[in-house]
Amino acid sequence: MQLIWLGVAAVVAALDQLTKIWIAARLPLGQSVEVLPCFRLTHVRNPGAAFSFLASASGWQRWLFLGLAVVAAGAILVWLWRLDERKPWEGVGLALILGGAIGNFIDRARFGYVIDFLDLYYQSWHWPAFNLADAAITLGVALLMWRGKRN
Repeated sequence: MQLIWLGVAAVVAALDQLTKIWIAARLPLGQSVEVLPCFRLTHVRNPGAAFSFLASASGWQRWLFLGLAVVAAGAILVWLWRLDERKPWEGVGLALILGGAIGNFIDRARFGYVIDFLDLYYQSWHWPAFNLADAAITLGVALLMWRGKRN
């Protein structure tokens, strides 16, 4: 395994945590700041998963999501360990997913929820708020899908 992929994952997780710390310190929960006509920073807490899946559950979902993150991280580490060095884009994709999973794992372990703050919208339509970890995971999956079609 190339150690660079672990470095990329660590940078993603660190940037995710730094942005969440910054938002939590500067923007009260539930408050928004308009950045562009279709984008604002909005401080929210999500105890669920993507699209607030299971957010209204009684608390057991925290442990489920923590467990899933550990299993996913383990699988990604094995995949990275076995990865052919001639597939750098696959390594980048896996590192982005791993870093995002670690970033959200840290929040969920510390608080029982993840801090989301990126709010995209058009008129009355809103995409669910997300964070840098979510963006990294999405980009990593997109890279894997794109490269998978080319192999």
